[in-house]
Amino acid sequence: MPAKTTVRRAKKDLREGKSPTTAAGEFVHEEIEHVRRGKHGARSPQQAIAIGLSKARRSGVPLPPPAPGKANERTRKSAERAYRKGQAGAKKPARKYSRIREEVLKREPRSTASRKALSQQARTAARRRRPAGRAQSARRAARTRRAA
Repeated sequence: MPAKTTVRRAKKDLREGKSPTTAAGEFVHEEIEHVRRGKHGARSPQQAIAIGLSKARRSGVPLPPPAPGKANERTRKSAERAYRKGQAGAKKPARKYSRIREEVLKREPRSTASRKALSQQARTAARRRRPAGRAQSARRAARTRRAA
């Protein structure tokens, strides 16, 4: 269950007209913090990101699942299910399964949310994009920086 403050920040982002990925970023950030603070672990940075995106979808962030061929079929189906649940205004997850999930994640390493691991993940993700897409992202990021 995501923190109320996270949901509030995500809803605020959406109200301000920011993209669903920006709103979902709040959930990903929360998940990274959980791993860092030792609430549970993750097998890889990608797993922590995936958990955050799933929580975002289930909380009603209109983040569509990946298109066919973009991600593993199992991942896509899972994202589709989370998206539908979020759009339908799903109930809280069952306590039993939440507890089991936490128990399993507690056994995973915490180093996956380190600065180095996340930096490597960001670099490899950027490398997968085409040069034009990378340049566009860089320009967009530069616009958000304060004037020096």
